Amino acid sequence: MGLVIASLVLHFIPKEPQHSAPVASYAPAVNLAAPAVVNIYTSKTIRQSPHPLLNDPFFRRFFDRAPMPRSRIQNSLGSGVILTTNGLVITNYHVINEADEILVALKDGRTTNATVVGKDKETDIALLQIPLQDLPVISFAGEDTLQVGDVALAIGNPFGVGQTVTLGIVSATGRNQLGITTYEDFIQTDAAVNPGNSGGALVNAYGELVGINTAIYSQSGGYQGIGFAIPLKHALRVVSDLVQYGQVVRGWLGLETQELSEQLKTAFGLPDQLEGQVVVGVVAGGPADQAGLLKGDIVTHYNGKTALKGTETMRQIADLMPGDTISLGIIRQGQYFEVKATLGQRVNSQ
Repeated sequence: MGLVIASLVLHFIPKEPQHSAPVASYAPAVNLAAPAVVNIYTSKTIRQSPHPLLNDPFFRRFFDRAPMPRSRIQNSLGSGVILTTNGLVITNYHVINEADEILVALKDGRTTNATVVGKDKETDIALLQIPLQDLPVISFAGEDTLQVGDVALAIGNPFGVGQTVTLGIVSATGRNQLGITTYEDFIQTDAAVNPGNSGGALVNAYGELVGINTAIYSQSGGYQGIGFAIPLKHALRVVSDLVQYGQVVRGWLGLETQELSEQLKTAFGLPDQLEGQVVVGVVAGGPADQAGLLKGDIVTHYNGKTALKGTETMRQIADLMPGDTISLGIIRQGQYFEVKATLGQRVNSQ
């Protein structure tokens, strides 16, 4: 009995640590990535009439001289990431859209004006050029290496307080149908992302870029543990087109679909295990129309891949080029067949 009690006592006596490694720190990752993350300040002039009625010629004639429009300067802020040593900087479309002046502040204290190389509202990405050379650039993570649970560091300029680093994990990937952009495939993270972080870097534990911080889900306007970032591979695809064409060139099918729900499967007499989309609209004269698709067709496959969600399929088609041929698996009146369509070019919104 005495030996048992003695062993229990010994069990609860604090022991010396068995490892000699220092406490884990993400400082090396931050030191690698932070110099390539910039603060962005924008301003635009907003002209206002003293009263909206003075914009109407009918009312204006009752005055000897209409008052000159007043103007005010609206300022906003955001973040960006240096991609090349000669000054290409990626940020969000909403950070710089309609700005009259864009000022970029580097971590080393330098500031300079920036010009817009190109912008894409559909993905909320913009590309800037700053007139500096030999700049620090961000390192890229390997493609498709990101996993839920990975450490995520958000680097940016929240609320204009200056460069700030926040820590979290990758909470989810492939988030869509959020209503943030047309093409959505977001990384979700609980690293604190606040106003001003937009356009900044989401990096992994090695300081490598995995995404561009873009939006937050919040009922108060502040951090609530849900932030969204554009994955690196999608961001770089947009950047490549902006550099080469000045715009993003996307494939277009001219097809509107709805996910094949259980109710629709029952209505069409389809098996429960079937996955696909129901065609609810075909643009007259578009690629799908020319290929012979009709309302009510069931699309089961695009280029051999199961047609699961319309948003995902739309993004996959947009990643193709005009003139590319796409194969579609179709069920019509219980019969399966395949058709081929030659993609057109989607008109991007501005």
